[in-house]
Amino acid sequence: MAYLGRRRLGAIAGQGGTILVTLFGLLILTFVIGRVMPVDPVRAMVGEDATREVYEHVYQQLGFDRPMWQQFLYYLKDVATFNFGTSIRTGKPVLEDILYVLPATIELATFAILIGATLGVSMGVLAAVNKDRWPDHVVRVLSLAGHSMPIFWTGMIALLIFYAHFGWVGGSGRMDQFYIGLVPEQTGFLLIDSAMAGEWEIFRSAVNHIILPAALLGYSSSAYITRMTRSFMLDQINQEYITTARVKGLSNRQTIWRHAFGNIRVQLVTIVALAYGALLEGAVLIETVFAWPGFGQYLTSNLLIGDMNAVMTCVLIVGVIFITLNLLSDLLYRVFDPRTR
Repeated sequence: MAYLGRRRLGAIAGQGGTILVTLFGLLILTFVIGRVMPVDPVRAMVGEDATREVYEHVYQQLGFDRPMWQQFLYYLKDVATFNFGTSIRTGKPVLEDILYVLPATIELATFAILIGATLGVSMGVLAAVNKDRWPDHVVRVLSLAGHSMPIFWTGMIALLIFYAHFGWVGGSGRMDQFYIGLVPEQTGFLLIDSAMAGEWEIFRSAVNHIILPAALLGYSSSAYITRMTRSFMLDQINQEYITTARVKGLSNRQTIWRHAFGNIRVQLVTIVALAYGALLEGAVLIETVFAWPGFGQYLTSNLLIGDMNAVMTCVLIVGVIFITLNLLSDLLYRVFDPRTR
């Protein structure tokens, strides 16, 4: 027991060390990005018409006259105290801005990954079971189309068809314009806030607006999940234990879902987690097309004006999101596969 306890503590310490090293590398990366970007953060702050004296004053005030290693140490200190500076565009602390816009993206990405994972896993299993038959060919064409079509193009076409022509879904934004400001923001998640307030008309409006962008993002992410699920399932279906299960008289449903699919759940956890992380940081184009006030649109607008405080913080948060999702994946491994405990 003592030996097992020491092994467990060693594993935890090793994992903690890996996370710290990864975070430190991420901090170095974001710092370097902030220094090599072809943008003058001082000029972006003081404006093009500022005098040389004003420019030099702000340059020294921001610490750009110090050696690079010293600037990095000050950057580490600011990150440790959650001081990410002030946004040039909004005039508010960057962290406050991000905490305001991030729930909108999380809400959108969560709906999208639920659609994408359900669709992708189902189509991947269907394609694997019917390898080289017409269902397999149809699924492969659909996944290829979802991966190949530009998301901004599909977004505009979908708006034109389902909103402008048929009126089946809501248009741009998170809800109808006349509902804005009527729901008190408690969590930042509009669906949760409207339900907590009992504003069911606003809740329905929010659902109506999120369906189309979430479906498009979900379809796009399902292409990757479908291909990986199909590959994993084909590998399992060709194993000897599947042949043995069929010889013993197990139904095709039991063989496929209980045995073959049961053995790829751990792999799918990683695939879905990475797809979810990609949705959180890669929903820039769909948020722009649908005027979705989220993290992606915030990053894009600040990048265009050279607001490096906001850009560096957004890059750092994206990295932290992926590290967190990988950590959660490791924890879920232990749930789905007892051998890893």
